[in-house]
Amino acid sequence: MIRKFALLICLIAISTTAYGQFDDPDIRKVDYSERAQFEQKFANINWTGQGLYNPTTIDRLPTVELRSRLQAVYGDPTQTIKDLINNNFRPGKAIQFEYWFIIDGEIPLMILDLDGPFENGLVYVGASRYIDMMPQVKRTLTRKLMNEYGELADFSDFFFSPEREQWYRVEYKNGEFSHEMINRPANFN
Repeated sequence: MIRKFALLICLIAISTTAYGQFDDPDIRKVDYSERAQFEQKFANINWTGQGLYNPTTIDRLPTVELRSRLQAVYGDPTQTIKDLINNNFRPGKAIQFEYWFIIDGEIPLMILDLDGPFENGLVYVGASRYIDMMPQVKRTLTRKLMNEYGELADFSDFFFSPEREQWYRVEYKNGEFSHEMINRPANFN
């Protein structure tokens, strides 16, 4: 009788642990106003892309479409090139957008666009000590962007291509994507 009870307790513990491993993580976007808190909280994190680069559907989509899908699900990026431009801008720091997240209230994740509207996929970085959780985080993110919502939302960003030494306005508007060459925006010092 005691053995059966102990076995039952072990099976419950195993099934509870297994269930916990496959729960969808809670993915909360960090707003622009929360950047300093995020950077302070995660100042000592060792960042890595490990665990995030198993190919999924979103890695094969044009970056400009992913930007639109992120806009639909999470709203405006945590920061764009416009936020970096007046803060010791260097062409090597040229991004179009960055989304920062906190997973399950404790795990940092950043999604970056380094190549603007000319490539597919995004760059993902997370805390190295949580690499075992990153595949599930990416699967959940993929499902949210592709299945649950599947919507495209209007947006307008700027991008600077260091290779081309050219500024672009990148948009999704009225059901169409565009990236047009422009002069450096006047409000970018």
